[in-house]
Amino acid sequence: MTLQASIDAGVTRLDCGGRALDLGRVGVMGVLNVTPDSFSDGGLFLARDRAVDHAIRMVAEGAAIIDIGGESTRPGARGVSVQEELDRVIALIEALQQAIAVPISIDTSKPEVMRAAVAAGAGMINDVRALRAPEALQTAAQLGVPVCLMHMQGEPRTMQEDPRYVDVVQEVKEFLRLRSQACRDAGIHAANIIVDPGFGFGKTLEHNLELLRNLGELATLGTPVLVGLSRKSMIAKVLDLPLERRMIASVALAVVAVQNGANLVRAHDVGATCEAVRMAEAVYRAG
Repeated sequence: MTLQASIDAGVTRLDCGGRALDLGRVGVMGVLNVTPDSFSDGGLFLARDRAVDHAIRMVAEGAAIIDIGGESTRPGARGVSVQEELDRVIALIEALQQAIAVPISIDTSKPEVMRAAVAAGAGMINDVRALRAPEALQTAAQLGVPVCLMHMQGEPRTMQEDPRYVDVVQEVKEFLRLRSQACRDAGIHAANIIVDPGFGFGKTLEHNLELLRNLGELATLGTPVLVGLSRKSMIAKVLDLPLERRMIASVALAVVAVQNGANLVRAHDVGATCEAVRMAEAVYRAG
């Protein structure tokens, strides 16, 4: 049985540091950014009590995993030091270990942060650079937790200046295939690999729409597929909506992603997304 068949059959679970992430159904990953400058929720959850309360609320609304980020990767975002990122995320992870029962993911590209976060209780590494930073791949292999590999053309500060592809679907797919193989070669078990096409990361609106239409192509890689479409600027480009009015469109995109094969949906508006995902799943993945 292939991994994708196992997922569809509802028998695959990821061991995220002793906490199970069930991939037998579509999961919703709740976003918790503890940054002053993230594009959507920057500055909202810098206070630890407020961040913990928000995570508890997202779990109550149905989040299967909480993704914590301490460095913004929006277009034009400045980098932060290792210590600054550690200061933002480690104590929060420790607090959430006591407050919630679902797995915790650390959204980072820094090996030092990966090690400290997993030691504090994180059970997944979610890396927008697909473990390409020096020592990141070896560190993830040593830690033994599941990893999510995202495609990004360029770097956050410049990635949206002039992204170009000959065939965006095939180029993203090939990049993720090669990074998945690099992970396996480094000793990361194939069942611990998730891929993310990286909507909005070095891609125009047309690139994003083409990827979403053909998301099923990524399923042929044999790994679960995570998508992050929540509140993205592609919604503004189609509907000319400000951030605070993008929930309905974000939920619509989540439904399309489920229809086209997504296994995990990263979301800010967890309750509404979970309801939509469960209905889409009932229609498209019954039996």
